[in-house]
Amino acid sequence: MRLHHLEVTAFGPFGDTVRVDFDELGADGLFLLHGQTGAGKTTILDAVAFALYGRVPGARQEGKRLLSDHAAPGTPPKVVLEATIGGRRLRLTRSPEYQRPKLRGTGTTKENAKGTLEWLDGQGQNLTRLDEIGEVVGRLLGMSADQFFQVVLLPQGDFARFLRADTEERGVLLERLFDTGRFATVEEWFAAQRRSEESAISSKKHAVDRVAAQVSAAAGIEAGADADPVGWSRRLVDEARDAADAAGTVLTAATHAASRSETMLQKAREVRQLQDRAAQARTRLAEIDEGREHRDVLEVEHTRAVRAVAVAAADARAAQARTVLEAELGLVDSLSRTVAREPEGAALVGRLSWPDGADDATTLAEAVRSWGADVTRLDELIARDATRRQAHTDLDAARARRVELSTVAREVDERRARLPGEVAQCETRLADLRELAATVPHRVDLLASAREKITASTELGRVRVECAAAADRHEKARRAHLDAREVLADLRERRIAGMAAELASGLAAGDQCPVCGSAEHPALALPADGAVTKADEDAARAIEQRRGRDAETKAAAVVELDRQVQVLAARVGDADHDSLVAALDVAEKAHAEARAAEKAEPAAAQSLSRLRAEGDDLASRAQGLSAELAGLEQRIADDTRRLADLDREIELAIGAETDLRSRRDRLEGLASTANALRDQRASATRAATAAAAAATDAADVAADAGFADLADARSAVRAQHRIDEIGAFLAAAREDRRGAEAILADPAVVAAIAKEPADLPAIEAAHVAAAQARDAAMRTATAADDRAAKVEHYAGALRAEVEQLGPALQRYEELAALAEVVAGRGQNGRKMSLRSYVLAARLEEVALSASVRLRRMSGGRYEFVHEDGAGPRGKRGGLGLDIRDDYTGVVRSAKTLSGGESFLASLALALGLADVVAAESGGLVLDTMFIDEGFGTLDADTLEAVMGVLDELREGGRVVGIVSHVDEMRQRIPSRLHVLRGRNGSTLESIAG
Repeated sequence: MRLHHLEVTAFGPFGDTVRVDFDELGADGLFLLHGQTGAGKTTILDAVAFALYGRVPGARQEGKRLLSDHAAPGTPPKVVLEATIGGRRLRLTRSPEYQRPKLRGTGTTKENAKGTLEWLDGQGQNLTRLDEIGEVVGRLLGMSADQFFQVVLLPQGDFARFLRADTEERGVLLERLFDTGRFATVEEWFAAQRRSEESAISSKKHAVDRVAAQVSAAAGIEAGADADPVGWSRRLVDEARDAADAAGTVLTAATHAASRSETMLQKAREVRQLQDRAAQARTRLAEIDEGREHRDVLEVEHTRAVRAVAVAAADARAAQARTVLEAELGLVDSLSRTVAREPEGAALVGRLSWPDGADDATTLAEAVRSWGADVTRLDELIARDATRRQAHTDLDAARARRVELSTVAREVDERRARLPGEVAQCETRLADLRELAATVPHRVDLLASAREKITASTELGRVRVECAAAADRHEKARRAHLDAREVLADLRERRIAGMAAELASGLAAGDQCPVCGSAEHPALALPADGAVTKADEDAARAIEQRRGRDAETKAAAVVELDRQVQVLAARVGDADHDSLVAALDVAEKAHAEARAAEKAEPAAAQSLSRLRAEGDDLASRAQGLSAELAGLEQRIADDTRRLADLDREIELAIGAETDLRSRRDRLEGLASTANALRDQRASATRAATAAAAAATDAADVAADAGFADLADARSAVRAQHRIDEIGAFLAAAREDRRGAEAILADPAVVAAIAKEPADLPAIEAAHVAAAQARDAAMRTATAADDRAAKVEHYAGALRAEVEQLGPALQRYEELAALAEVVAGRGQNGRKMSLRSYVLAARLEEVALSASVRLRRMSGGRYEFVHEDGAGPRGKRGGLGLDIRDDYTGVVRSAKTLSGGESFLASLALALGLADVVAAESGGLVLDTMFIDEGFGTLDADTLEAVMGVLDELREGGRVVGIVSHVDEMRQRIPSRLHVLRGRNGSTLESIAG
């Protein structure tokens, strides 16, 4: 994707229309977008994002207020972007939703968002629907809006948070950038399969329970099967056999006898073991008591050695400090001898003292400055000496140049004489063009007025015909209404005439007459033929009212058309259509003539400016030639005198030396050595202070540890292995005593000691006899073969059901275990779901790509380390991101980086993520990208490394835009887009490098 042109109108802080030519601005591959805070730097990026996706990044989209407060009322906000995406050149035009003033009345009304997509290569149909535009842009770019905001706009603040985020927050961003939907589908599939298998297993278990109930019923018991249904059924079969076996009683008696004999044997053996333990404990206590004096000596040695550990460490630090001091003093002595070899240096060393006096450093510094000034003066003389031969050559060239300038001056005077006439002719033509061009607005108005009158004349004829037709329709409706009114009046008269019969039809015997009030009705009126009823009158009234409304509607239409005729007639005036056509032809020709003059005016003005500029240039050249000729004369005289002075100055500077270079090198070496001597004396002074402090510290530690002095403490020092050996020996002795005493104090041991030793051979013989009797009874009992047919039948059926359940249960356990692993549980040691595993793989790719740039920008010191272990306290794993410091070899948290280092890491991470997302989007080449703030935290060397990485980014035609307000970036990047903030809104200033 490459951006070409951007046009922004009434958008954000830009009240008027501003334009950005990215082709010109990014011709060098790198440009700077800078300006004051709040001027609108980020709005340029927002405009690019809005043109592509119809939305802006981050929280700014939530405001939904993109219309500029500086725009004139009624001005629609608009963004136009011309770009090449996926090899297709297109133009995107978008207007956001905004509130505009109502055309009539007060207040505002909502204007919906609009957009168009034009194919500038002429292939394909242009689009106006927002959803179709979004689909085409997404397909060409191969990434969503969130991916584009992270990959192309590179917001450093987001990546600084991403760098320090925990695994959950980091996972949220990665899921927005990398589509893991298909892996979520896999997880859901495993979960669904697990539920299906659970249902099948449940059905099979119900079948096992049903057959187990049949086995229980056949055996005559109420209890159901236990955890092993097959073993349970087999036990029931055995019990049925034993119940029918007459030898069961004998087996039971023999078994009890053998058990009793075995218990007696076990108890006798336990008493014997306790008695043996007591004898061993007494022997051990006697051995421990014999070595008491030796242990007391070792106890004293161990205690003093433990207290002397800290003293030994402090003493070692003091010895190390003394060694450092001796080395520093040796270097001071060596440098002093070197300086003293020179006459000037010997005098300097003679004025110094040790320890370092208050004025010694100042004395050395003044000497170094003096010798340095001499070196600088000699460098100037050496350079001037090298230019003496060139000075003679320059003098000859100056004489040749004087001849050349004289010729050019004559040509310039001749051209200056011809130029005024050409300027006068050009001024006359430009004045004529401007006078004619000034009539363009007036002629535009005349042309518009003529066209409006032609349109109004055509419309007037049409409306007059329609008005006549409407008048005819109104007349017919009016007559129809009058006819309906006559019918209604006639029906009313006829109904009134027959009203007596209508009233009589409603009277009953005894009712009062509504006219006379009498309850007697001797002669009721009868209705005549064709009498009118109330329903007839109501129907006629409805027809009359409907036709009246129709007549009123058609009358209103006539009035409206007549009003239109009057308005159009006022616009047309007294002229006929043919004269209006002729007037339009005259207005069009006059307009074309004025437009032609308007177009020709810039070229004429440019020609006049060129002639005037040529005149100014010629005057300047003439003045310059005159000045240069005068300067040459003076230069020739000055150079001759200067060369003589230079020879004398060089002879004085050489003095007793062989040449200038020898004297200069000797003084430079002396100044360097003296400067090193000054630094070394300061270092030796610090070493002396450190040695004294270490010695004092060692004595203090010895006193704190309870020793008489340092020598006493040194005599108590023992190797750590010796201390550990003594401690282990003493602890073992104490543990042995406690163990032996515990054995003798054990109640069971005490009770065993009080007993007589048992006769184990006799007890063992009795147990053997009882066991033999039991075995004989067992052989007799197992010979029985009385089985219950019904129990055996159902036991076999139960075994068959369990055999079917086993493989199904095994398959379910395998599926459940795999589902747990896919979901990040169970045997998944990293606690990573399938989606988390995919995100971890993507993060590893990002870390590898980002490490390449981070090593380059940090001088090979830092690189990213992807941590794929399980997260703490149940959090998902695989999303850890740390930093390896090659200076120390330590892998540490990214939160420990400084501000500038965090910016480097964030920038490298953003670029690495851009590479991975672009690769996943089909290898789309992002020819234009922007990098947000953060360069102000870098020192000069680090900034140089970062600029090297940015230079690599723009290789192959890529354009990189940097958003920064750091002044140094303006000096490094010549191509700049300056956003200027003002009271009436922001403007742009483009500066091409």
